Amino acid sequence: MDATTADTIFRPAIPPRRAGKPLSLLPFLWISWRDPIQMWSERHFTEPQLHGSSAFGEILVVSHPEGVRHVLTENAVNYVKGDLQRRVLGPMLAEGLLLTEGEVWRRARRILAPLFTPAKMATLNARMAEVSHARVAAWSLSARGRVLDIDSEMSGLTFDILSATMFSDELGGEARGFERALNQFLANGARIDPLDVLGAPDWAPRLGRLASFRSARFFEQRVTKLVEARRARIERGVETGEAPPDDLLSALLLAKDENGGAGLTDEEVAANILTFILAGHETTARALGWTLHLLSRQPEYLAQLQAEADAFNVSNPKWAEALPWTRAVLEETMRLFPPAPTMARKALADDEIGGQTIKAGATVIISPWILQRHQLLWDDPDAFKPERFLPENRKAIDRYAYIPFSAGPRVCIGAAFALQEAMIALAAILRVADVEALTTVEPRPVHQITLRSRDPMRLRLRARRKG
Repeated sequence: MDATTADTIFRPAIPPRRAGKPLSLLPFLWISWRDPIQMWSERHFTEPQLHGSSAFGEILVVSHPEGVRHVLTENAVNYVKGDLQRRVLGPMLAEGLLLTEGEVWRRARRILAPLFTPAKMATLNARMAEVSHARVAAWSLSARGRVLDIDSEMSGLTFDILSATMFSDELGGEARGFERALNQFLANGARIDPLDVLGAPDWAPRLGRLASFRSARFFEQRVTKLVEARRARIERGVETGEAPPDDLLSALLLAKDENGGAGLTDEEVAANILTFILAGHETTARALGWTLHLLSRQPEYLAQLQAEADAFNVSNPKWAEALPWTRAVLEETMRLFPPAPTMARKALADDEIGGQTIKAGATVIISPWILQRHQLLWDDPDAFKPERFLPENRKAIDRYAYIPFSAGPRVCIGAAFALQEAMIALAAILRVADVEALTTVEPRPVHQITLRSRDPMRLRLRARRKG
């Protein structure tokens, strides 16, 4: 394939878009519970922003780069995470970087930032490659092929990487239990409950939260146990001279505030581990799953990535530069299927966005699902065209038209970790595997905190015939 495009253009299936008026209360509550991306109408993908009022107050949906820049960067201090997000995720992530605000957030960000520097990432890449190769080898692929549940396998792969880089594999046999608990939490507890939308008091029972109580409790107990055990090991090491494992958990517990304040408490460490699991492991797994699906539909791109994978060498300091198509395919996948499809902010004071005045308390929604498929911002927005993200073309993309990891001060702190993990894992897979679709039926994306497939994605992977 040359440097421009595949022989055919593939447009993955998406849920039908509404053409009518704004949703009334009951349909809105129903769609919010089942799949929030179905609430967007065709107008959202053709107009820069839409303003209105509802039973829940003033709402502005912003889908143009200038407005996104204003909310996430230029006037970010005026916009905080809304109450709804805290109600949904707060039971697990209340003290983590994702949900905290103000000085609590700034302090945590200062402490955590050194954990994700390029130098620190370089020490983790080799471990990521080692884990990825081991996971792929365990598939025991043959020329006849093997049908895999890609959702489950990518979750297992990224959890193996998380276990190795964060816990030095101390999860042991519990890794599978973590994966099951996460899936149960996302399928039930992380849904937008109508009572949360209506602002009901916390004591009112939420069906999803009740259904996921055991999985949330599993996470809290296991992570707390891991943190306590590592803290005790670090304290023993002060007396014995034995260094703790060199992983992200130790780094979290040993991190200091450069401004002279205290480090993170054990509770804050546990909350941020849970945040990394949800915002890191889960989002990377979904990006890999959608990428393999798209490659199964586009053999020309698959061959290009396989050629890069054959020459991949993680010990080369410039390994990432040698994978331009791999990165481009991943970024185009995250454009079409953003791991986090929607962000909501609440205005603390009156403001003006794109000529529209809003009042304090207004909800401002920025949806990567809309923004990254918007007809005013992208050529053939629903088409899978990775060449958009090749180095020579990427500079034409506005920074605030493509935000899979958000932007501004609250840009995902682990964005580089996630992207490098996905590139390494994809190279490990495609070095040994051909990827084939089993059916022409397209998977249906649904919004469950992350963007998942409604039904399990199953693909056939065959051992590659080389030479």
